[in-house]
Amino acid sequence: MIRAIKVLGQHRWKEAAADTVVLDFDDRHRRRMVISGTRGLEFLLDLENAVALRGGDALVLEDGRLVEVVAAPEPLAEIRGSDPHHLIRVAWHLGNRHLPTQIMPKGLRIRRDHVIEAMVKGLGARVIEIEAPFDPEGGAYAEHAHADAHAHAHTGHDHAHSHAHDHGHHHGHDHDHGHDHDHHHHDEHCEHAHHHHDHSHAHDHK
Repeated sequence: MIRAIKVLGQHRWKEAAADTVVLDFDDRHRRRMVISGTRGLEFLLDLENAVALRGGDALVLEDGRLVEVVAAPEPLAEIRGSDPHHLIRVAWHLGNRHLPTQIMPKGLRIRRDHVIEAMVKGLGARVIEIEAPFDPEGGAYAEHAHADAHAHAHTGHDHAHSHAHDHGHHHGHDHDHGHDHDHHHHDEHCEHAHHHHDHSHAHDHK
């Protein structure tokens, strides 16, 4: 099976893609996984390190062909504040939980999470349920996506998050998001069984 061994970021490629893959947020944080394109091309994603793929990126196959990455729509919550200062305050609370967050012109987007949604409503924000591609900010999250995939071997997440407190990630919301990823049996990188998908940290680092 042909392998995809490299990633070209958005705007770094111009030639026509041989195929397209539509991936949700979880599947855009892998190192090794068998993927099927929308036109039937099957290949093995085989990267040296897990990369946080974004919509518009391209996977480079061994023969030089490109496969375009499209971010799949998924259930999200768009958070609106009463003014920019209010929204910044809400964003601080989300960042304090290391929650993947997409920053929009008029709000913040997170994956649906009833505990977090209740929290931000308690802060006076409005929550709108939507279906849209999820493309959160990178930064520290993307940098640690590969390291954290190794079963959180470092206690307390002491990996330079620039937060001066140790909150240990005990947020008390290990609820089931209902994502059924049984079809990911090819994924040799993910070290927690996908058919359970517990999401106890509400940020699924791969």
